[in-house]
Amino acid sequence: MNSAALVHVPGEPPRHGDAVEPEPGPGELLIAVTAAPITPLDRLCASGTSYFGRPAVPYVPGVQGVGVVERGVGRILPGTPVWFATSAGMAPGDGSMRTRATAAEQDVVPLPDGADPVLVAALGLSAVAAEMALTWRGGLAAGEHVLVLGAGGIVGQAAVQLARAAGAGRVVAAARSQAARDRALRLGADAVAALPDGPAEVAELATELREACGEPVDLVLDPVFGVAAAAALRVLRPGGRLVNLGSAAAETAPIDSATLRSRSLQISGYTNNELSAEQRHAAITRVAELAAAGRLTVEYAQAPLTSVADVWTAAARTVLVPA
Repeated sequence: MNSAALVHVPGEPPRHGDAVEPEPGPGELLIAVTAAPITPLDRLCASGTSYFGRPAVPYVPGVQGVGVVERGVGRILPGTPVWFATSAGMAPGDGSMRTRATAAEQDVVPLPDGADPVLVAALGLSAVAAEMALTWRGGLAAGEHVLVLGAGGIVGQAAVQLARAAGAGRVVAAARSQAARDRALRLGADAVAALPDGPAEVAELATELREACGEPVDLVLDPVFGVAAAAALRVLRPGGRLVNLGSAAAETAPIDSATLRSRSLQISGYTNNELSAEQRHAAITRVAELAAAGRLTVEYAQAPLTSVADVWTAAARTVLVPA
């Protein structure tokens, strides 16, 4: 049997148990899983309240993972270390939180030599979102100044480093906790600003962000929205861009028309769902290469697969590994 995390009741944490050994179908690979992160999307899908609908149970969660190919097809040979994606919780089928998994070849990306599988799993699609929101959607150019909101989260932590790797001239990180701000400085931010841990005024927060940035910025990466996004718009230069890729703080923001019009600002939305397989492949490869080179990391915890029920709702990014 296949050791696995199993969702038996939507809304309840998965429990460790045995699942049927997976058998790859046409165009699929069999992968020995070495690391599987618990992500917000996994929890949302398993809750039964996502727009994907209530999943059929029992099922193995895990929308992404890292492993070694045991049975390959096409260009990917057995023994190749890979990152892979699944549609677990979004469509019928099982995911990555088990000792062996299957994935379609187009959803599998070979990893470079020296890439730490647990770190790559922790980075995963969160780092892809940061990379593509900065470069593809945000159009970051060398020398531009970047403000990263929500720098305490995985997306924000990755964005600070990825902006620097893309040639940003100055990177400012904004986060709620002092620990997150200190970490952002260690990860390469030039300056930090405090985000409110509760109600705040847009004008007051804009003043604090402006002081930290020193001068108008070219691009804001925003995974939080709310008051922070409205305040960040006020520190953009004329023609500056804000890319939103989440709503960790609020689903709405008090954005005023005058700020938008007076500076001809651009607001764009981003989701990984827009990416082609080729774009995701290139982004994962870049993320893994930077991680292998010691230029990209995030804070995460590691736990055995058998403890999935205990760590399912942990605040920190947790990566499950075979016991």
